[in-house]
Amino acid sequence: METKSKLVRVFAGSEITVELLRSELEKEGIPTNVINEYEQSNFRGFSTGTPYSVDLYILDTDLEKAEPIVKEFMKINKM
Repeated sequence: METKSKLVRVFAGSEITVELLRSELEKEGIPTNVINEYEQSNFRGFSTGTPYSVDLYILDTDLEKAEPIVKEFMKINKM
């Protein structure tokens, strides 16, 4: 039987902080997906959202492994 993984948002913030956390997760072998609605809407010719609302997603199967990394990142960066 095939199980399907789902994307789970683990963090939202500025593009810089999302990229820093993304790097930490990928160092541990956790693939990520960044969605920047603000940038995507600008490419389409209209603007929605704010430049500080970038979302970081991972697969739900990686959530348990990612949680301590995300918590430590938020603690270190006082979020």
